[in-house]
Amino acid sequence: MAKSTSLYCRLVEGKELPAKDVSGSSDPYCVVKVDNEVVARTATVWRSLNPFWGEEFTLRLPSGFHSLTIYVLDEDTIGHDDVIGKVSLSHQQISAQLRGIDSWLSLVPVHPDQEVQGEIHLEVKMPEQGHPRVLRCHLIAARDLAPRDPSGTSDPFVRVSCCGHTQETAVIKKTRFPQWDEVLEFELAEDEPGDSMLSVEVWDWDIVGKNDFLGQVKICLDASGPMEGWFQLLPFPSSSEEPGGQLGSLRLTVRLLEDRVLPQHCYQPLIQLLAEPLHSPGQPAASTALAVLEEVTSGDSRQDVATKLVKIFLAQGLAVPFLDYIITRELTRTTDPNTLFRSNSLASKSVEQFLKAVGLPYLHAVLKPVVNRIFEEKKYVELDPCKMELSRGRRISFKGSLSEAQVRESSLELLQGYLGDMVDAIVGSVDKCPLLMRVAFKQLRRRVEERFPSPQHEEVQYFAISGFLFLRFFAPAVLTPKLFGLREQHAEPRTGRTLLLLAKALQSIGNLGLQPGKESWMAPLNTVLLPSITRVRAFLDSLIEVDSTQATAGEGMASVAPFSPSATIKEGFLHAREAEEPSLLPRFAFKKRYFWLSAQALSYSKSPECQEHSCIPVGHIRAVERVDEGTFPQPHVMQVVAQDGTGQLRTTYIQCKSAPELWQWLWALRQASSANEAMLPTCHPGTFRTARWTCCLQPNRAAAGCSRTHSAVALDEWSDPLDPAAAAQSLYGHLQRAGTRLWEVVAEPEGSVAMQSPELKLGGGAVAERLRAVLRDLDAAHEAFVRGDGVPNPPTATETDAATAT
Repeated sequence: MAKSTSLYCRLVEGKELPAKDVSGSSDPYCVVKVDNEVVARTATVWRSLNPFWGEEFTLRLPSGFHSLTIYVLDEDTIGHDDVIGKVSLSHQQISAQLRGIDSWLSLVPVHPDQEVQGEIHLEVKMPEQGHPRVLRCHLIAARDLAPRDPSGTSDPFVRVSCCGHTQETAVIKKTRFPQWDEVLEFELAEDEPGDSMLSVEVWDWDIVGKNDFLGQVKICLDASGPMEGWFQLLPFPSSSEEPGGQLGSLRLTVRLLEDRVLPQHCYQPLIQLLAEPLHSPGQPAASTALAVLEEVTSGDSRQDVATKLVKIFLAQGLAVPFLDYIITRELTRTTDPNTLFRSNSLASKSVEQFLKAVGLPYLHAVLKPVVNRIFEEKKYVELDPCKMELSRGRRISFKGSLSEAQVRESSLELLQGYLGDMVDAIVGSVDKCPLLMRVAFKQLRRRVEERFPSPQHEEVQYFAISGFLFLRFFAPAVLTPKLFGLREQHAEPRTGRTLLLLAKALQSIGNLGLQPGKESWMAPLNTVLLPSITRVRAFLDSLIEVDSTQATAGEGMASVAPFSPSATIKEGFLHAREAEEPSLLPRFAFKKRYFWLSAQALSYSKSPECQEHSCIPVGHIRAVERVDEGTFPQPHVMQVVAQDGTGQLRTTYIQCKSAPELWQWLWALRQASSANEAMLPTCHPGTFRTARWTCCLQPNRAAAGCSRTHSAVALDEWSDPLDPAAAAQSLYGHLQRAGTRLWEVVAEPEGSVAMQSPELKLGGGAVAERLRAVLRDLDAAHEAFVRGDGVPNPPTATETDAATAT
């Protein structure tokens, strides 16, 4: 059994941020830290004091973390980025809110004396008797100290105070990982109380100006024997409450989920019970465990439940039957076809998550070329007269400002070109669309036709597909390409406005009709929209032309394609160098290589087409860590430490193009290697150069690592490899949290027709009793683990049936 701590964090938006640039604006982005470890970074929103990020992370964390801190910074092209403010939440604050935190929080200032990090290794010995009594404080080392100098390092020394006396260690220059190995002695008076405090402060020495505080530790001298170990450095106590509101606010959602995940076989009865109606389509829809789960799932948890169900049934090859089942239930509740799939029901969320899990490569193939061109051209486009800035219609004009008609004409021409290219790419993408999506859409259309067979409702059969494909997939991806992986950064305001207008146009196409009176200034685009709607209808007809043989093949593909070990998790061009290469010319030691990461290996070669490539088996990876800035002339470098065939550790340094790309690769590699045994507890965040490590200055190449390795992982809910046990535990948790509501849904009056129906006896008992038995067994397994009895084997089907009968 493993204990899983997951923290869901959605950084929505900011408002009324202070201007940090001379233009009167800012370029804000967020950095997320857990216990001083950076675990996530948003993209930058350019030139905005009210930025919208909309980025969400699910962080897999080590148990027992202390705090979550979100910093808002202003990105600068030259010099260091400016810190705007921060929001800090303790573990206790987050866990106290059972439904999580979802609100606006004021940013508070960031004071250097409060921004400490790292640990100090020391040993304290104080004799209980003797005269004189001498306290010995052995200052051994420190690690991961905050960088206070422009070089990205510090010049640390320690100041120790006890009983009115103060001593200091030597200064270790240019390192965040100092090794002092000094013993400071303090003679204690005979009448010195036993509860005296030993104060250990770490400072950064500066030749000019005052020294910078790096953290402190307070130790109570209670004569309980020697104390030795690594102690977390803490800030000075805050003297007053921080003023809020002056630096703006941050809207965020934070939820904490701490689970004990049982071995996978323990969840098999639950998964089998949920999958039963997919194997037995004739079973009444309201009498299944899946229907019960749908009924007790609240609005704020539907997306998580939908994601887990889609992933589980994709891995089992039951994705299409699952969607068919959940859509059929939605259709039976729908009386007005005009409201079909308009709400955020479990059916709508499941189809949406299915498209993201299966169709992202298809989305990229269709939209990325046009989206990239829009970002590169940065044209000014506007149709709304109320928002036109006539002086910005052209960068240089010798005829003065353009007229409103000229701006509208040039904007219309650009939008028609972009929209035409998008529609061409979409309607010509039938063969590119994943077979599984086409099979699901064919089944969706058939169910809608059965529910609304009247000729006057023929339009609904098309809209059922276009509503998902255009309104919930294509249009949102165009509006926010960063959130769908189409771009690494958010669009700047000019490009963002172009994308918004195109997303509106795609929504009109997805609605299969124009909406008179709504945003009349969009009417000039009708000459493109009307022919596009006709073409999209033909595209939807072609999309579902899949015969039964293809459908079978597509369903078989579902069980391996999205989460198979050989499936590519991440790929792209990076720069790499081996640690053993000579470093006389470090700038040229990094070579451009194309990288592929799967659950099996990290491979790289000169180009995507090159047949010869190097390979690092994922099972051999022992650490994936950042490299300190300044170690190499290039920024954004990480290291992969792996064990070769002889058992030797070899380090590969990899340079990324940007900080967001660096974190994406770190998360992907840490997630892929998270189950590896013999992971290193420490490593060197520098490199061995000129006969010493650049980080801790140790002369021994084989010296133990000076920095702790990190295990925090940011998960991508769409594309991360499936963890069946964790997904099933999440569903079990949702059922448990439903409480009495769960049994109200499944309760039936004694002697009712429903209880007497033989159709409810599938598998040996009514769904209520069988669900009770499965949940009772999982409860018992968790309780046995807490007691230390180990995890029992799950009951067999015969045992479950016998218990139900009893």
